[in-house]
Amino acid sequence: MAQSRVRMPRFVLLVLSFACLTLPGLAQRRQQPPPPPTGPWMNTSLSPDERADLVIKEMTLDEKIALLHGVGMPTDEPVTPQNAASNRGVGYAVGVPRLGIPGIDMSDAAYGVRSSGVNGRYSTALPANVAAAASWDPDAAFQYGALIGRELRAQGFNMSLGGGVNLTRDPRNGRTFEYLGEDPVLAGTLVAKLIEGTQSEHVIGDIKHYALNDQESGRNSVNVNIDKRAARESDLLAFEIGVTKGHPAAVMCSYNRVNGDFACENKYLLTDVLKKDWQFPGFVLSDWGGTHSTEKASAAGLDNEEPGDFFFSDKFKAAVDAGTISTAELDEHVHRILRAMFAAGVIDYPRQRFVVDPFAGFETARKIEESGIVLLKNEHSALPLNAARLHTIAVIGSHSDVGMISGGGSAQVDPIGGNAIMPPGKGATHWLEEIWFPTSPLKAIEARAPKAKVTYDPGTDPTAAAAAAKGADVAIVFAYMWASEGMDLPSLTLPHDQDAVIAAVAAANPHTIVVLETGNPVTMPWVKAPAAILEAWFGGSDGADAVGNVLFGSVDPSGKLPNTFPQSEADLPHPTITMPPPESEHFSGAVSRETWAKGLPPFQVTYDEGAKVGYKWYEAEKKPVLFPFGFGLSYTTYAYSGLKVASGDKVAASFTITNTGAREGSEIAEVYAKLPDAAGEPYNRLVGFAKVKLDAKQKETVTVDIDPKYLSIWDEAKYAWSLIPGDYTILVGGSSADLPLKATVSLK
Repeated sequence: MAQSRVRMPRFVLLVLSFACLTLPGLAQRRQQPPPPPTGPWMNTSLSPDERADLVIKEMTLDEKIALLHGVGMPTDEPVTPQNAASNRGVGYAVGVPRLGIPGIDMSDAAYGVRSSGVNGRYSTALPANVAAAASWDPDAAFQYGALIGRELRAQGFNMSLGGGVNLTRDPRNGRTFEYLGEDPVLAGTLVAKLIEGTQSEHVIGDIKHYALNDQESGRNSVNVNIDKRAARESDLLAFEIGVTKGHPAAVMCSYNRVNGDFACENKYLLTDVLKKDWQFPGFVLSDWGGTHSTEKASAAGLDNEEPGDFFFSDKFKAAVDAGTISTAELDEHVHRILRAMFAAGVIDYPRQRFVVDPFAGFETARKIEESGIVLLKNEHSALPLNAARLHTIAVIGSHSDVGMISGGGSAQVDPIGGNAIMPPGKGATHWLEEIWFPTSPLKAIEARAPKAKVTYDPGTDPTAAAAAAKGADVAIVFAYMWASEGMDLPSLTLPHDQDAVIAAVAAANPHTIVVLETGNPVTMPWVKAPAAILEAWFGGSDGADAVGNVLFGSVDPSGKLPNTFPQSEADLPHPTITMPPPESEHFSGAVSRETWAKGLPPFQVTYDEGAKVGYKWYEAEKKPVLFPFGFGLSYTTYAYSGLKVASGDKVAASFTITNTGAREGSEIAEVYAKLPDAAGEPYNRLVGFAKVKLDAKQKETVTVDIDPKYLSIWDEAKYAWSLIPGDYTILVGGSSADLPLKATVSLK
């Protein structure tokens, strides 16, 4: 079926994209490129390690120190001799031009390149990272990262600050939309591919926020208490998969403390686990302002302080001169940074600014959004809509006449033309402000049902919304919940009385469809009332077209939930988020920069649920949920059969999936394991998955290889992953709560 599209006029996109050649930085872009650097380290037949060592031999002490810290946030500061060569991003580390080593130009890039509008540039907003996770598609994750890498290079950056993979321990976390779900195997697998995609464009990729930065409230002072087995089997496992399979050039350590030490001066995290156990060869940089010491942080494994130079500049040099930091320790930091630059290709493939391709960006964003939209309910096949049978359509709520909401904070991408709900010229992006992209669901619906009368109601009053919906052939309610870095959600309840609006509309019109625009799970007291529910997440630059294609059936919904939707906050491991006391939230009175930099006093959060994150918690505690992890409906149906499990170097699960419906679709097959009782884990674990595209009535045999680590426990006494001898139950199906196939394999 042909896909209808609502596009911004081509000339508008061309003008906006070509603006990057005609606005700030034009003189710099017209300069002739410098001659290619020379020196034995430019021999590409040598390894990154060998090349880094050759450079170090030529560097002065001051040049080495300069690589270990930033020079502020150029995007917010005046031009200085230190940042003049930067690209006006959020971070910059000075290079060594005489040796052909460029500066490291950093930009936030969670779902697109940040702050492009400030610099007169254009960036594609991809769907929120959680939407990419809902696709369960490693190839889509690669394309997600590759688009970000291309647009970073186009704008003159050579390092991404994306790659968020903190698990959803608390679904109220304000950055849940930036992450990849609650399961370490899913999140780790996808972030690895995202990093691969970014670095395929010769951009330094990173993974963050290492580690256990699972709430925003008091993030600069919270001390997370968790036992080592639980950490290694949950949050750290996601990072382990991302690091060992995605090979990021950098790891960003987080603000919080873990078991007593700040993450950015935590030897267990940075050296024992990351650099020794996982053999990570790249460099560790602090989150912005996350460095709190010189000697301790250096010895623990921090390589680069961002964005400033309070601890890793003059203080670091003085420590080297005094012998409290050895030359070998200094050179280790420098080696890791240089190695990362050679490995990522930022030296061999210097940045060359070029015009962003907005059409390719829109296409990639739309396809990923389509693959991540989750159909949660579809009574009596209310969807897809048949435009030929519709005479009246009521569209209600969420500024759907003009745009779709996006996630905030350092991830925020600037929309074309500014915030869609603001008057022209008043739509600049501001911190902790709701930003709407000019992708109109109303217009997308009108384009797909050109003969129907389509009306719009803002959805601000339940009575008026119900009146608008009554009598329409179908009512489509758009509801949203905004989220951002720097805050946690007060609850999982939709804000602005939207629950009452949905209930009123559904009571007035039995043919009501709810489209959710959220980055977090939400509660739904009205869940039984509407005929259909779609979770569209934060949809990105072309979200409206993606939603329209799913609503009208030119695209089959194939997304599945990367996070459990609980029935109530009372069912969470921590029904109430632990908030910082005043003394851990901010300093009172005037304090010295030294006191401020050393950090706020801690407050305690204990993750006593351990490795029982997300669906594992609800299963172990026998708590029913609203929608389970891995759940998602389709416009077709699937059947599973013929499970066979073979053991060897890896356990392999083979089974057949049949598309039993009348149309093409893609099914995400999920493989879980129940460990022997001796493991002490009363829940299943996701151990593998596969996304399979099938024509109507087609069947395919699928084999999923299971990494032995995913069947193991972390044995702290042995300090190793350990496979417990016994019977392992392998389960296969379409969600964590629907696993029709089961087989047992004995492992030793």
